[in-house]
Amino acid sequence: MNPHTRIARRSLYCGILLLAGVSGVGLPGIPQIAFAQEKLALDAGKSEVHFGLKDVHGGAHGTFKLLQGEIGFDPEHGTASGLIAVDALSGNSGSTARDRKMTEEELKAQSYKTVSFAPMRFTGVFHRSGDSTLQVHGVFTLVGVSHEIDVPMQIHVEGRQVRATGTFMVPYVQWGLKDPSVFILRVAKEVQIDLNLVGALEK
Repeated sequence: MNPHTRIARRSLYCGILLLAGVSGVGLPGIPQIAFAQEKLALDAGKSEVHFGLKDVHGGAHGTFKLLQGEIGFDPEHGTASGLIAVDALSGNSGSTARDRKMTEEELKAQSYKTVSFAPMRFTGVFHRSGDSTLQVHGVFTLVGVSHEIDVPMQIHVEGRQVRATGTFMVPYVQWGLKDPSVFILRVAKEVQIDLNLVGALEK
């Protein structure tokens, strides 16, 4: 084989490799190019998960404890994986009777001990320094039933430290949970979840 033919074939092979890597399509016998992935490990002690439920008297507000949070994501392709898990037994609104009712009757936390969110993909540009606005799509699992939702997130990165905040609504009655309304007290059919997550980027 003459040198020009070898160079041409080598250039074609490199071109195929590049196209396969960019498109994410695997070709038989040809290795794909691996893009750099980021990993975010959340600090359960510093992260906060708040909830709010409105009624005619102002409603109930409280917190849940984060059990674990680890997210892998590819800034080049907008894909994500991992899990954020909240302790369903930890709901605290300041009222023992209300919290027991929420835990036992609505969340059935003795059987379903976690409420979780598993990210799948995101839109928006992730900046490795400063602020980013992302829309994260994933699966929210409540009382053992999964629902796909979108969560708008504000991300701030300083060095390897990350703070992520976001707010979304959970239509719990529509999703099959018990409506806590009674004749003299009507409550909203959605609960607001506010996330204040703190963690660190790891390679």
